[in-house]
Amino acid sequence: MRLEERAFSEEDPCPVPDATLGELYRANPQGLNQLIEMVPPAARALLAMYCYRRGHLASIGLAIASTCDKDDLVECGSNAGAFLFERSRNTQQSSAPEPHTPGRRKITLATESPRSMSPMDDEDDQSEG
Repeated sequence: MRLEERAFSEEDPCPVPDATLGELYRANPQGLNQLIEMVPPAARALLAMYCYRRGHLASIGLAIASTCDKDDLVECGSNAGAFLFERSRNTQQSSAPEPHTPGRRKITLATESPRSMSPMDDEDDQSEG
């Protein structure tokens, strides 16, 4: 199996212990940076790829990738690693990332009114009975 294929396998274990991943998930932005610094660079690149490809951890993946060298991300994820590197740098330059709020995801509501449903015909019910 090529390294690029391995980087995107959903069965891959997390490159850090579950407790560390939980701490990263619950950390405020300042605490997140301190936790990221404790992860060795090679594992940090793997962790960035791991988190980024999971929707609920994508913002953490970007934050981690912003601390990685491009070579480490490319080694872990080939073209996807290069993309993640560029994306993490563009996010930093355009605006500060939204703070991660543990346990809460942004909810969007429908903006259109629901379709009106025609009332059920009582005739069908009476004819069956």
